[in-house]
Formats: sequence, C-alpha cells, structure tokens
Amino acid sequence: MRPGFSLFAAAVLALLLATVRAESPYRFFTWNVTYGDIYPLGVRQQGILINGQFPGPDIHSVTNDNIIVNVFNSLNEPFLLSWNGIQQRRNSYEDGVFGTTCPIPPGKNFTYILQVKDQIGSFYYYPSLAFHKAAGGFGGFRILSRPLIPVPFPEPAGDYTVLIGDWYKANHTNLRAVLDGGKTLPFPDGILINGRGSGATFNVQQGKTYRLRISNVGLMNSLNFRIQGHKMVLVEVEGTHTLQNTYSSLDVHVGQSYSVLVTADQPPQDYYVVVSSRFTSQVLTTTGILRYSNSGKPVSGPIPGGPTIQVDWSLNQARSIRTNLTASGPRPNPQGSYHYGMINTTRTIRLANSAGIVNGKQRYAVNSVSFIAPDTPMKVADYFKIPGVFRVGSIQDNPTGGGIYLDTSVMGVDYRTFIEIVFENNEDILQSWHLNGYSFFVVGMDGGQWSPASRNEYNLRDAVSRCTTQVYPKSWTAIYIPLDNVGMWNLRSEFWARQYLGQQFYLRVYTTSTSLRDEYPIPKNALLCGRASGRHTRPL
Repeated sequence: MRPGFSLFAAAVLALLLATVRAESPYRFFTWNVTYGDIYPLGVRQQGILINGQFPGPDIHSVTNDNIIVNVFNSLNEPFLLSWNGIQQRRNSYEDGVFGTTCPIPPGKNFTYILQVKDQIGSFYYYPSLAFHKAAGGFGGFRILSRPLIPVPFPEPAGDYTVLIGDWYKANHTNLRAVLDGGKTLPFPDGILINGRGSGATFNVQQGKTYRLRISNVGLMNSLNFRIQGHKMVLVEVEGTHTLQNTYSSLDVHVGQSYSVLVTADQPPQDYYVVVSSRFTSQVLTTTGILRYSNSGKPVSGPIPGGPTIQVDWSLNQARSIRTNLTASGPRPNPQGSYHYGMINTTRTIRLANSAGIVNGKQRYAVNSVSFIAPDTPMKVADYFKIPGVFRVGSIQDNPTGGGIYLDTSVMGVDYRTFIEIVFENNEDILQSWHLNGYSFFVVGMDGGQWSPASRNEYNLRDAVSRCTTQVYPKSWTAIYIPLDNVGMWNLRSEFWARQYLGQQFYLRVYTTSTSLRDEYPIPKNALLCGRASGRHTRPL
C-alpha cells in the first residue's frame, strides 16, 4: 500500500472516530402507561402507573444527551406526557401538550425524541391531558453537568428526587367531571411525598451531605418543605445554580423545582421531613422520615411548625433566591453570551389572571380570554398551513378589563427579540405561571399595581433564571425573556383546574427562516390528528 494512501486513510478514520465521539449519548426508555390501584391516602383509587410504578420512574441524564422515550398508551383514552422545564430547543413538536402534539390514542405508542440541549438541573414530567395529572403519571427528570464542567459544590453522598404535591382521594375522572360540570374543586384531602401520604423515607449516613431535588407536582397549593433539626442550602433552581443561601424551610410553589443540600450533622436518630400547605385557612400537613443509618431513636417531639399565611415572609425568601454568577452553566463559555440587564426590551406584555362564569360554568382566563383547545394542535396546523384552526393575535398584550370569553388564544412574538412580561394578579390567591420552551429572568416582584416606575426596583444583575414563577395575591411579577427558541409554546397557570378551564395560551415564536439552525421540521413519526389526519409528515 502506498504510504500516502495509508496516511490519508488513517486521517479519514481518525476524523470518523472524532465525529462518532462528538455525538451526544443516547438513553433509551420504554414505558407502558396503565391504570392501577393505588392507596396514597389509605383508600383505594385508580392511579396512572408507568411500568407499574407510582410515581413514575426517574429520568437520569447528562447535558446534551438524547433521550428516546417510547410510550405505550394502555389507558382507555388519549394520553400525552409533557416535560416540565425541558426546553425542546427548536423542537416544540415534542413538547407533549395539545397545542403542539397529537395525543397517543388508546392502544398505540409514540416515541418522544428529546435532547436536553445546553441544560442542567432538576425538572419533572407529567401527563398534560384530561386532568390525568390528578391520577399520577409524573416523575423526576434530572440533568447532570458533563464531567469536565465544574459544579459549585462537592459531589453529594446521595441524590434524592422528592416529589411533593396536594392530592385528592377521588379518582381523576370524578374531579374532571366536577370541572366539566362548571363547578370548582373542593379543598384537597392531603399531601403526598413521593406518592405516599406518610412514611416516605430518606436514608442518610451521619456526617455526609445529600442533594434533595424537590418538585411541587401538585394541583393547586403552594407547599412549605422543612426537615426537623436540619438546615438546607439552596444550590439550584430549575437549571440555574444559585447563591448558596441557607434556609430552615423553603416555599415550593406549584410547578416549581429546587435543589438543596442537607448535611446529616445531628445526633443519630430519625427526624421528621415535613410538608405543609401555604396560604390556606385549613393547613394540610404530611410527614416523611430522614433516617440516619446508625439511628438509635424513632422520630419524636412535636412536628416542626412552618409558615402558614405569611406572604411577606415568602416574598422576602423569593427575593433572596439569586443566580450564582461565579458558577458554570451547562457549558463553560456559551457562545453569544450576554448580560440580560444590559439589553433593552422591545415589547412589554402585561398578563392578568381572572375567574368568572361563562355560559353558567366556571372558567378562568388570561387577559379576559379563556382558552379552548381546537380540533388540531396549532403547531401541526401551522406546519401544514391548515386555515381556521387558530388566529395569531387572539389574545391582547394588555388586560382588557372586560368579561371573560372563549377563544383559542395565540399570541405572536418575533424570534430573537427580548421582551418583558408582567404577570398581574388582582385576585386573593397566590398564582403560579410556567412557560414551556424557555427559562426567563425573574427581575422583580412586589405587592400592589405594576407601573413603568416599578422597573426602578428590578434586579438587573443576578436575577434567577427559571421556567416557573409565582405571583403573590394582589401583586405582580416581572420577567425578561430572550426569544431564542422558535416554536409554539404553552404559557399557563400551574393551578391545574385553572389551566384545564382556560387559564393558558400559546406564545408563537415565529421566523420566516426555514433553516434547520432555527427550527427542526415536524418529526417523521409525528402522530397526526384532527384536520391533519391523512397527511404526511414528509413529502412523498
């Protein structure tokens, strides 16, 4: 063989190997979704199981991993999973809400193809249709940093998913019937920790430090989390490393996720893990156990009390949660890095939540529009250019002050702009909002009415970047969003009855570009439904 040829072949082989090594790893999951008997509050009810588990199995991944989840729907009705906090970069078709993704029919399967592109942190997945979330089907989703990217704390001795949430003894079908009948839901019956009404146990060894990834996967109530005799160091919120403040207890609002470090530095025994409802006249409380491996004593003493209705306490805690500016993110030197406080916003959108009666039934709205789902997912209709499914601009940029009306609400925004959204809550409840496809900077929150002068109090230096934020009663919260992810993205109340009865809409981040650098085409395996039935995902 000629020397020149062998050198050329070796170079080509080396290039191929480098290319193979450069591709991010794949992680495969096969899930069967079924109904099954569960007893979280001591009474039998119908739950949604994934591979026989309630809650469902955790997804463990690393930044940029490709996650392939083949979901078999063995229920008797359509089903969808969504991925709370997973940004689906350039790929809102995989988002798993009805505005983007056709449901999986009974007896069929669908394979989600996700990439956790440039993300780290603690998140969860959940069923997005038909009030299924009240039956289970949720689980933890963690994204670890790549091995060479430094994390701003020593590796913990253990890493626990902690799913907390309020719960009803009634089956989700009965709760859904109440909502469909135009009524409001009663107060929940209890609180669960990892699917248990009591007795969830976390094992630790004395002197070691553990990471707890706490997510509120409940339906309506903010919850306070605390551990008897132990402090918690906050280290991460929904993908952002935070200043490492120490807390005795932590408010976790609906839909939110937090990571804390807990050191087993107390005498060896069992300690209460306590979760209780916030801002409710009736306080629900449940307990689990932090168990030392050399424990010589069961839990004892009174259950440690926590805050109940104190809004100022919670507001001050929220303001103390800030970004750790010295910590690496998912990559050491992100291209196109910027500082959010030095960019002028080009548009301000004010969103007000409201409740009212429409046609004799309870509905909830954003800027007076109560969302109704069309017969075809809007993103699918957008791809196939199917007219009449939705209208961009069917929800206004500002509160109208008028009565509630029904519409398929879609707001258009331009790709690569930088906007401000102000959530205005004129009701007496605490509200919680989530935006799919993005993290946003929570730059300000306060009581009273927002005005342009409120910007003087914004945090333009180290506001936390996250995907879910609370708005206190009779208060406002402001966020900044760099619109760098093309797609159709759900912006919703995390109060699940409110979301179900209309308190949501879709943000259509649009560009005329057809480049794959901006957005992927519809997946080849995409399910097609409604007016898209019978079409093809690729030209024949």
